[in-house]
Formats: sequence, structure tokens, C-alpha cells
Amino acid sequence: MHIDEISACKSDYMELLILGDEQEEMIMKYLDRGRLFVLKDDDKVCAVCVVTDEGDFTLELKNIAVSEKVQRHGFGRTLISFIESKFAGAFKRLIVGTGDSPLTVPFYEKCGFRKCGVIKNFFIDNYDHPIIEAGVQLCDMICFEKELSEDHGTDREGIAEIR
Repeated sequence: MHIDEISACKSDYMELLILGDEQEEMIMKYLDRGRLFVLKDDDKVCAVCVVTDEGDFTLELKNIAVSEKVQRHGFGRTLISFIESKFAGAFKRLIVGTGDSPLTVPFYEKCGFRKCGVIKNFFIDNYDHPIIEAGVQLCDMICFEKELSEDHGTDREGIAEIR
């Protein structure tokens, strides 16, 4: 298993990115300015994530998606751990917003995130169709945050690329 950063032809991963964010128009708003990481196992793409620099030493996880064939095998957690290690020291916190879903909220809590806010009606106001997850229509965005360690990190260079 290995994780690579993709800097060209990012839209080649749209089929998987759409699992994490159901509207291509929304993905395109952050894909160019974000950094895309792809987790492969035996050269098969298993998971992707996009992070963006939101200023004030805050890194946002804009999209994380795991291929349906390999969900619940730890690939999502592996990507989040990778992002934490790679950007620790360069960023102070990692934030993420998600729907109030019984699938995603427990996932982020198990990864050590804590709830820090709610954006009312985000999915109703920003998407052109209802977003349904686990049989529930998503309305509000639940915001989570996690403090990053200052002890390590490998990516102090190139941070300006995503500012």
C-alpha cells in the first residue's frame, strides 16, 4: 500500500471523488487549489482525499472517499493519519465538514475529531439535488476539528502552493 500526491489530471479521479461529494460542480470549486492524495493497494486505487489551506494554519479535508469495494478496511483512517503526519508542524489543526449522517459522524469521531459547529441548511442551499445518505436527507453540515501535533511533519515546503 502506498499514497501518492497527484498534481496533474486530478479530474481523472472524479468517479471516486463523487463518492465523497456528490456534485461535480462543488468538487471543481476546490480541486484545482487543493492537494489530491491517492491511496493504492496492489496498484489499485482504493481511496482519495483532497486538502486545502484555509489560512491561519488550518488545513481542511474537503473530500475523502473510499472505493465501495474496499470500504471498512481502514483505508479512510490510513489517509487521515497520513495527512496528519504529513502536515503536522506546518498546520495547527485539521477541519472537516460532513452531513449529519450515521455513517460519517461516527467515522470522524473514531478518528479523533471533535464537533466544533454546524452550518445550517448547507446541503439544501449549496446542492442542486437532495443528498441522501443512509436513508437520511442531509440538511446541515456538521463541522469537526482535530489539533495537529507540532512534533513532526514532512511538508513545510509547498504549503504556499495551496494558499
